[in-house]
Amino acid sequence: MSVNNIDAQTAHRWLSSGEAILIDVREADEFSAEHIACAASVPLSRIPDLFDQMAVPKGRKIIFQCLMGGRGGRACVALPADRVGDYEVYNIEGGITAWKHAGLPVVGAASPALSIFRQVQVIVGALVAALVIVGFLGLTLGFVLAGILGVALFVAGLTGWCGLAMVLRRMPWNRA
Repeated sequence: MSVNNIDAQTAHRWLSSGEAILIDVREADEFSAEHIACAASVPLSRIPDLFDQMAVPKGRKIIFQCLMGGRGGRACVALPADRVGDYEVYNIEGGITAWKHAGLPVVGAASPALSIFRQVQVIVGALVAALVIVGFLGLTLGFVLAGILGVALFVAGLTGWCGLAMVLRRMPWNRA
């Protein structure tokens, strides 16, 4: 299945007229910090089971949205092909960022702190870079540990479970 991208204004028009439903595929903490008012929260890892989780009226367009459009695009292709036939599926190009740039309203205000998702990316990215440098300096263990972090990210992407994210949620700067 290919990804049909639409702009924020088109999505807004379809949502306002009742032609479409909006599904935010970001993680729960991202959604609770800021979201589009009419959006349902269904994280990307749960999209393959979307039709088992919620009733989607036949003939209604399904619009996916994330922060910048990447996860929304992946959600479009993650829907089971045998169940998507009655629906037109779209992704908001540029995600909620494009929505806000178009001057459209959101619920909540994103805090200046980084989302848990981005905190994990920063921490693991910095560790991998440092460990690769250590590896090039002659300590093979650096490459091994960088590889282990890569596998951990791979598993987190497949399963939706991330131990580092669970630890970060408990940190004082991430508490509401």
